Formats: sequence, structure tokens, C-alpha cells
Amino acid sequence: MITWLLSLPVIAVVYCAARALSRRRGRSALRYAVGANLVLLAGAVALLIVALSGGTAQAAPTAAAGPAGTNSAALIGAAIAVAGASIGAAIAVAYTGAAALAALSERPELFGRAMVIVGLAEGIAIYGLVVAVLLIGKA
Repeated sequence: MITWLLSLPVIAVVYCAARALSRRRGRSALRYAVGANLVLLAGAVALLIVALSGGTAQAAPTAAAGPAGTNSAALIGAAIAVAGASIGAAIAVAYTGAAALAALSERPELFGRAMVIVGLAEGIAIYGLVVAVLLIGKA
């Protein structure tokens, strides 16, 4: 938690330096860029020191916990299924949605067909969710 509290001022300083750098031109911009890099390096070193100086964190043992890693493969597979299906659906909807809008601008009577095509593209994400539910059910 302390690491995040220290990183917020560093992020604010980097943002302000980037804003100031975007307004400058020439040699002064180079000086500001080098200064911003030095500030960022100092902040990263400070975060590294704080993160490495803390003690080790250990969870309290619970009676219900099974052996570590028993269900991890199924859960990782479920996450990959959802992520891949969502990305694929996003790409499919982007292309089919653009094509549907282009077709609708020329022929508005194609609305029903265009929405069916876009809906089929969205179905890819639903298939990923179904696979994830099946994998989590077996975990």
C-alpha cells in the first residue's frame, strides 16, 4: 500500500513534466526531457527501495484450503477463453458494424440483416463465456 502512495506523486510529477515539455521547443525541451527522465528514475529507485525493504508477506493458513495449484490450470484456461473470445468478438463487431453502417447508409431496408450479422459476431463472446463456465464448473 505504501508503494502506491509513493507512486502517485511520481506519476503526478511525470504528468506535469510532460505537459511542460509539450509546450517547449528546441534546447530547453531537451533539458526538460532529461530532467523529467531523472525525476522518473529517482521515483522508480525510491519505489524499488520501498518495495524491497518490506518483510515477506504470508497468508494465514486455513483449514478449507486444498493443495496449491489444484484448480489453477482450469481457472487460467477460463480466463484465456473469456479474454480471447472478447477480443475476437470486438474485432468482429468492429468490422461487421462498420460494414453494416456503410450498407445502411445506402440501403436502409437492410437494417434487419445487418443487425443479425452484428449479433452473430457478438455471439463469439458468449461462446467464450460458456467455455469459461464449463471450465470453472470442472475446477
